[in-house]
Amino acid sequence: MASPGIEAEREPLLGYHTPGSREWDIIETQEHYKSRWRSIRILYLTMFLSSVGFSIVIMSIWPYLQKIDQTADARFLGWVIASFSLGQMVASPIFGLWSNYRPRKEPLVISIFISVAANCLYAYVHVPASHNKYYMLIARGLVGFGAGNVAVVRSYVAGATSLQERTSSMAHTSTCQALGFILGPVFQSCFALIGEKGVTWDTIKLQINMYTAPVLLGAFLGVLNIILILALLREHRVDDSGRPCNSINFEAANTDEVQISQGNIDQIAVVATNVLFFVVLFIFALFETILTPLTMDMYAWTQEQAVLYNGIILAGLGVEAVGVFMGVKLLTKMIGERAVLLGGLLIVWAGFFILLPWGNQLPKIQWKDLHNNSIPNTTFGEIIIGLWKSTREDQNELPTGCPIEQAWCLYTPVIHKAQFLTSAVLIGMGYPACNVMSYTLYSKILGPKPQGVYMGWLTASGSGARILGPVFISHVYSYLGPRWAFGLVCGIVLLTITLLGVVYKRLIAFSVRYGGIQESPS
Repeated sequence: MASPGIEAEREPLLGYHTPGSREWDIIETQEHYKSRWRSIRILYLTMFLSSVGFSIVIMSIWPYLQKIDQTADARFLGWVIASFSLGQMVASPIFGLWSNYRPRKEPLVISIFISVAANCLYAYVHVPASHNKYYMLIARGLVGFGAGNVAVVRSYVAGATSLQERTSSMAHTSTCQALGFILGPVFQSCFALIGEKGVTWDTIKLQINMYTAPVLLGAFLGVLNIILILALLREHRVDDSGRPCNSINFEAANTDEVQISQGNIDQIAVVATNVLFFVVLFIFALFETILTPLTMDMYAWTQEQAVLYNGIILAGLGVEAVGVFMGVKLLTKMIGERAVLLGGLLIVWAGFFILLPWGNQLPKIQWKDLHNNSIPNTTFGEIIIGLWKSTREDQNELPTGCPIEQAWCLYTPVIHKAQFLTSAVLIGMGYPACNVMSYTLYSKILGPKPQGVYMGWLTASGSGARILGPVFISHVYSYLGPRWAFGLVCGIVLLTITLLGVVYKRLIAFSVRYGGIQESPS
């Protein structure tokens, strides 16, 4: 029996049309169909490797940074972490524009090559005699710059699938991305067995240890990805009905292919979707950021406990996300993408509402003026620094509880563990649904025209959200506490739901807007 993914790929290529209609004038050959899906699957792999490139070193950046440059502090750690998203934000529109006018192999190969070179640079940041932290900053920024190819991947998948195939293919793309974020830290944990010293190849001054082995693996996989793209990727574009159509990206024009539909893209819908996507990534980025300080303050967890338990929670949310990505394919066939997006936002709102402190029980107070690294004073690097604390410190000697420096600890009720876990499950359910629906609706709104630049802006907005989300939550949480922090998030989500309601009827496929085909309920 074929798997659900394969069945989705075998859906009618021409939609549901009757013989004799114009849609039956051009039929996709079996050879073209196989080549198209082979190319799409190669880009699934590219998306997976792009997210692995971010997450495979995230748990070891801080000890490695301390090892190579003793002058690095928490503020600089924040910049190192943010540099990935900054690089991706800058590169996404550039690669997207490039892919609109040239074969998409070009930006894909160049971007992956940049990531490979950046990973090699990361492995050698210990070599210079000084300013090592800046070399790490450049390396992570360039890895992010290479990850700007996400815009090319999504624009290709959107342009190479029919309206009927779009939701399924976008769900698969997001699943590969989620798996990369889940498995990256797992790979990192495996390489921890090598140890901090590892082995050294003196001839080329290469140290292979728990810090460099993950990026060297990333570089190897990047080279493999380049080979697969050069060997197997072909330029394909179909219209919303599934008919092959002409494009500047085609290596050889075929006069039998239909021309791209005429019509203007609804710019209001485009801007609204960018805003919706920004908020979706903004709220999840701040949720990930606040997990460690929140649990250390509320439950008096040590740094080791916070890292272990929150790591398990995030891994569970990642598995939950994969299930949601698969489930939305079926759900959208019944109620449509817009309804799933609305439902996802409502679930996220419920998750943060449940997270608001209630009752009379107060958290344990940390009276001593010692640091548990749970106070995000200036940058979000200071929040998550506890994730990378060196094992040389005696964790048992550090005080636990809500620091007295945070005045709200004296009057804000504790968030019970049942609240916290319920909230995590709801947010972990709503976020992936909103994520994949935003991409799917966006690609359908843009229609069969080249989507590179538009996808670049969408990716850039997501990168900006991952930068601003942690900064927002760190300051509000530190000075005002969880009640204000999560209350403001609830307000932001309500405003987003209102925006979705205002533009709800505009979020329709390009071909539906211009009467080309009929879409399933939405």
